[in-house]
Amino acid sequence: MKKLITGLLFLFCISSRAETITAAQDPWPPFIHEDGQSGLSVELARAALTSQGYQLELKILPWSRALNEVRKANIDLLIATWKTTQRNQFLYFSDSYISNRITFISRASNPFEYDGLLSLMGKSVGVARNYGYDDAFSQATHFNRYEAYDLTANLKKLARNRIDLTLDDEIVARALMKSQGFQPQDFHFSQQPLSQNPLYVSSGISNPRGQQLINAFNRGLQTIRENGTYATILKKYGM
Repeated sequence: MKKLITGLLFLFCISSRAETITAAQDPWPPFIHEDGQSGLSVELARAALTSQGYQLELKILPWSRALNEVRKANIDLLIATWKTTQRNQFLYFSDSYISNRITFISRASNPFEYDGLLSLMGKSVGVARNYGYDDAFSQATHFNRYEAYDLTANLKKLARNRIDLTLDDEIVARALMKSQGFQPQDFHFSQQPLSQNPLYVSSGISNPRGQQLINAFNRGLQTIRENGTYATILKKYGM
């Protein structure tokens, strides 16, 4: 009992002295849920940073705005970021904490199997604005890319035959289909992914404490891997 009370007092002291960090992200279940309080990325980032004496406050914003706010150092962190050559110019990146499998989605009535960039010849592909897709995919010119606000908008366009394909992490896409009332059996996921994208926490290079916060997250990530919190959170989300 004495040890329990001492431990609770220790945690109370840490939380009472915790420095607040602001973060932003768009809803991206199961990594970030719309309530801004749950999701795999939310829980991992919060646990890692709490272990280093920080309190995380997350705002749900459209992705383009969230990226811009962190770039300008108006907000401290993005908690679920893919690394690209362009983003390396204005963001610090943490150690990777999980990886996304970016897969093409087609209509089940016209299934598409990805077999390298040339297999996209002449296709119309729905992409999400300012997402960090594979550089070769983003620069290719032998197919048409059509930007939309998010994956939901692209799935609606796909269902209405306005595009041939869209793409995202398969786990994310299936979770979104379930939450938005799409029928997963109406869609087909390519067996071969476009890429495997490590997922990072990031901070703006223009943020005076940006590298400090990334270093703190990295230390916290190591801590929660060692104490079992990391594995517990992954298991909670079926990963």
